[in-house]
Amino acid sequence: MKRIKIIALALSTIIAFSMLTGCGAKSETSARDGSAAATQSQSQNGSSASSSGNLKTFKADTLAGDSFTQDNFAKKDITVINFWSLECGPCVDELPGIAKFSKTLPDNVQLITVNLDGDDKATESAVREELKKAGFDGTTLIGGDGDLKTFVSKIQYTPTTILVDKDGNTLGDGIVGSPSDLAKAYTDAINSALKSIGKAELK
Repeated sequence: MKRIKIIALALSTIIAFSMLTGCGAKSETSARDGSAAATQSQSQNGSSASSSGNLKTFKADTLAGDSFTQDNFAKKDITVINFWSLECGPCVDELPGIAKFSKTLPDNVQLITVNLDGDDKATESAVREELKKAGFDGTTLIGGDGDLKTFVSKIQYTPTTILVDKDGNTLGDGIVGSPSDLAKAYTDAINSALKSIGKAELK
């Protein structure tokens, strides 16, 4: 009996930790072009978001009904990209923080999100609702091909956040999971990226 209690306590601790930090990406969750997030939820040990490749050539749809390509990166020194899912509690929980942080960024840095749940009408409605509740009024991608599709297919954990330069090259290791201090984690990552390309850091 005591052993069963210990096992139950250990399992509940693991589940609680997973809920606080991140989720496994939805297995074969398809978007418009079959973009899919890989996979199963395990741990985040040593995960590097940038190891999945660069975003040099792609076209994606936005939640607002526009198109978004690698050319949109060229307008900014750094683009922060947050990959998230409705079924990932930590993803949804950090959206208000992302919305608040995005409003503090200078003109040379932009923050966008990529929703991994697909783009049927019901899903789009739910995504809009969550973003509205969070106060995020920036760009959200809901499908994609080319390098974006390839990148998404390799994501193992959500939320995953990466940074790219004007040409779609990933910078640094990115952020896997939900950081306890989102503003600091994002600021540190952006400053590291800006420094690597010889630009002034955020104050």
